[in-house]
Amino acid sequence: MTRSLRTGAIAVAALAASFALTACGSDDAQKDSGADAPASATPGAGGGEGSGESGGGSVDAAALEGTWVGLTDGKNVTVSIAARKVALVADKSVCQGDAKDMGGEPMLALKCTDGGTERTMGAIDSVDGSKLVVSWDGGAKDTLAKAEAGKLPSGMPSLPDLGDLPEVPAP
Repeated sequence: MTRSLRTGAIAVAALAASFALTACGSDDAQKDSGADAPASATPGAGGGEGSGESGGGSVDAAALEGTWVGLTDGKNVTVSIAARKVALVADKSVCQGDAKDMGGEPMLALKCTDGGTERTMGAIDSVDGSKLVVSWDGGAKDTLAKAEAGKLPSGMPSLPDLGDLPEVPAP
């Protein structure tokens, strides 16, 4: 019981941190949206060629900005991207790193605090204003929805009822 409470508290804290990161960068993304244009691919140029995935090959780096949430294999996944910095919380892993341009393709290059390798290098399969699909070298594939700034996502599992916890004696 204590382990699930601790895991839930960590997940809530990481989710709050990712929302704070996105809230801080949300205005800058709109002001600087043209700043990344030379480094990003042109929409529609080669989209889908070679990879077979929708949107593969032409992803605008500015389209990655924001917080993305979803469930993969029944577990929460949150990715927050601001100014090419990435924070990820997935199951019991917390990872951070950068959104990098690797050979014309945007990739998420992360390092996880627990040493995990399932989500350390991710290829962007597709991204639009509401959905982000990332395929990770570790085998996972996340389909995430964009979270609204300042609002908690809906449809996510909540913490268990804590009514049966023992009382902590007063000091």
